[in-house]
Formats: sequence, structure tokens, C-alpha cells
Amino acid sequence: MLQRYRTAALAAFGLAAVCAATFTTPALAQSKADASLDRVKAAVQKTLGADAPIKSVARTPIPGLYEVSIGGEIMYSDEKAQYVILGGNLVDTKTRQNLTEARQSELNKVDFAKLPLERAIKYVKGNGSRKIAVFSDPNCPYCKRFEDSLKNSKLDNITVYTFLYPVLGPDSDAKSKAIWCATDPLKAWHDWMLDKKAPPTPTAKCDDSAVKQNVALGHQYNVTGTPTIILSDGRRLPGAVPVEELEKALATVK
Repeated sequence: MLQRYRTAALAAFGLAAVCAATFTTPALAQSKADASLDRVKAAVQKTLGADAPIKSVARTPIPGLYEVSIGGEIMYSDEKAQYVILGGNLVDTKTRQNLTEARQSELNKVDFAKLPLERAIKYVKGNGSRKIAVFSDPNCPYCKRFEDSLKNSKLDNITVYTFLYPVLGPDSDAKSKAIWCATDPLKAWHDWMLDKKAPPTPTAKCDDSAVKQNVALGHQYNVTGTPTIILSDGRRLPGAVPVEELEKALATVK
């Protein structure tokens, strides 16, 4: 009799053990998933060192391969960080979609409404209904090309907020401050970028702190090159994109 109860108890316990192992609540599953990503993050961080702080870790469509976001860039790693992929793009061969590029765009989104537009040079063309922000260096040749495209192309009905972002050296900083301190910053900006007419020397009383603040803002948003264009929905377009490409991007803004 005792043996029968013991057998029944073991059977019941075994059934309970199986149920516990096969029935997982969403919260428990999420907890396990988070723990797995935390392990990957810890392993990669240990491999890279403290100088490369990791922003996030996510799974990819490839089993065992993880996406690691560091300073606005994406790398890939296995679970133990024994192997990493640097500077590569993950592409879906069926859809032809660049998954790395899409994820970078998502991770690097900017809240346009929070941009300090009062520290930007405002340019309106047409009715100005479509809005973009641009981080630009006065000595950047690609920025000058982009300004020429904005001014002389058929692109219309746009408001451009240019954040002076001097990252190419001391002369860029000096020119940015002079342009910002000009009586008409927009005219001074276009005079220099389009006609190579240097901005006037600013007076000592001019408050040029906006330029320094813009540099800090760019670093905060991981702006690593100029020009960097930010659409009103937060997506960014790196480089002097052709007007046709900008037009297409603007058409997809919701």
C-alpha cells in the first residue's frame, strides 16, 4: 500500500515537473530572453572593454547571432563573443532589404520635437510645410554641395534648420561663430557656402555659445559626419544625399 502511494506521488510529481517545464508564462519567457541578452551583452562588453559602452543587444533572424549597438554603430556577435562581425551589413536576400541599415536608422532616431531649433539657422523655401534639420560644418565640401542643391533645385515647400556643427578644425569653429554672430546669419551662411564670401568678424559682445552647445548636441546624437540630415519623423540621412533621394524620403514622412 505504501509503495502504491509512493508510486502515485512520484507519478504526480513527475507530471507536475513536466508541466512546469513545458508551460511557460509570457513573463517568464521574457525574463529568460532578457537574461540571455544580458549574458551576451556582458560577454561582448568584457571582450571590447569599458571604452566601448554597449547601448543595446538584440536577436537577429539568424539563430545564435546577436546585434550589438555601440555608439550609433552596429556589430554582430555570437553568444560568447568569441566571434564578432565588424563593419558588415546583414541583408535579407529575399526582400533585398539591408537589415543593418534599417536597424541603424531605427536605433539612431531623433525626437525632432526636442531639437533646440532656436540654435539653428532657419531657411524657408516655398510654404515650408516639410521640415528637416541638418548638422553642417562650414568647411565641409559635401555640405556646400547640399546647400547648392537646396537653393538651386526644384525641391520646394521645405523648412531647413541648420545646426552649425564645426568638427573639421579650428577654422570651422571660428567661421561657425562668425556666421552665427552675423546680423543676418542665414545670409552669412549662404554667402559663405554658395559664394565663398567670408562672414564678418564678430564683436566681442556676441554670444556664440550656441555653436558649442550644438557640438555637444551632435555628440549626444552620435552625429559622426557632415552633413547629417534629420527628417521630421526622426530618421536620419547621412551625407549629401541627392535631391531626388531627399524628395523620396520626405514623401514617406508620416
